[in-house]
Amino acid sequence: MPKGRIRVRLKAYDARVIDSCCQQILDTAIRTGAKVVGPIPLPTDRSLYVVNKGPFIDKDARDHFEMRVHKRLIDIMSPTDKTMDSLSHLELPAGVDIEIRM
Repeated sequence: MPKGRIRVRLKAYDARVIDSCCQQILDTAIRTGAKVVGPIPLPTDRSLYVVNKGPFIDKDARDHFEMRVHKRLIDIMSPTDKTMDSLSHLELPAGVDIEIRM
């Protein structure tokens, strides 16, 4: 049985998708008998892009586009072998970046 903790870090563009993934991970970890801390919401990265609408007469007219990256952190304390196996075989939706550290 591995000691310590597993740190799961999730990133996604859509907040609803990342919250549903967090719920799946929590259900899996609790079902296998591990203690869970989280999900902890981390600060959202916000990228703003400004683009000219027209090259000549409308030089001052601009479009603004924004991209947000939502992040969550989950700590799984005292994981079992079954927890590790369940987390590695978990089906998560597309568009979610998951990083698992021991």
